[in-house]
Amino acid sequence: MNWISNYVRPKINSIFSRRETPDNLWTKCPECGTMLFHRELTEALNTCPSCNHHMHISPRDRFETIFDGGLFVEVDVPEPVSDPLQFKDQKKYPERMRDARKKTDEKEAMLVAEGDMGRMKVVCAGQDFSFMGGSMGMYVGNAIIAAAERAVQLKAPLVLFSAAGGARMQEGILSLMQMPRTTVAVEMVKEAGLPYVVVLTHPTTGGVTASYAMLGDVHIAEPNALICFAGPRVIEQTIREKLPEGFQRSEYLLDHGVLDRVTHRKDMKNELVTILRMLTNKTPQVYGDLPKPDKTEAVETETTS
Repeated sequence: MNWISNYVRPKINSIFSRRETPDNLWTKCPECGTMLFHRELTEALNTCPSCNHHMHISPRDRFETIFDGGLFVEVDVPEPVSDPLQFKDQKKYPERMRDARKKTDEKEAMLVAEGDMGRMKVVCAGQDFSFMGGSMGMYVGNAIIAAAERAVQLKAPLVLFSAAGGARMQEGILSLMQMPRTTVAVEMVKEAGLPYVVVLTHPTTGGVTASYAMLGDVHIAEPNALICFAGPRVIEQTIREKLPEGFQRSEYLLDHGVLDRVTHRKDMKNELVTILRMLTNKTPQVYGDLPKPDKTEAVETETTS
């Protein structure tokens, strides 16, 4: 018996051919601590079945859930000047951009797409908080303008999903200039008589809240999303008073008239379709298809009766 070929070699082969177990099969809910299997979490659209906590979801994954059949076409966005201020903090701005693109596999912090939603042509824009905190830079401004122009061209409603920490400091005053630019873009959609609906997700803060995120005809929010200009910690330190429980969260803002609806992510598509069809004077959505009635059969039924 050759122990090298019969024992040592198979043992070595088993060690080097051993498949590593993926480390992303389970996700811990940050709210209640429940361990969620990745398939269960995907089916729940990144929401916790135990406590209903809404976790981050990328614009691309979100669009696959709201467009009919998960089909959509990306809208081209003009590229702005890269690193206009030659900004550098702990890293150079181009290095941060490369890291964010590698992390998210996206070009920038906003994705614009068009497609059918409830058999109605809709243009959507979604911010990605994983891309440098969804910060509003020149690209985001260009993206909203491109979305508005495409909506006007198609005579279609515009839906925007906001998620941002505010303006992008690496672009300085050029980032703040996106506030009036996006406001003009939104006004262009409204002048065309088209609906502009904003879905505010966690978190929506800073200059984004001070501009296009609060200019919608209808404002919907996901549960327990932080929506504000200045955060609660900053306000507490300024006024030196304890803020009410749930201050600046979706449910609190709904109770105080800032929002129109707070809707679960699973129900978001039906909610949007219903609202958009109302705003465009269309008939209610039809769930499922029925065969077209045969006129000859109808006539025969009437004559026999």
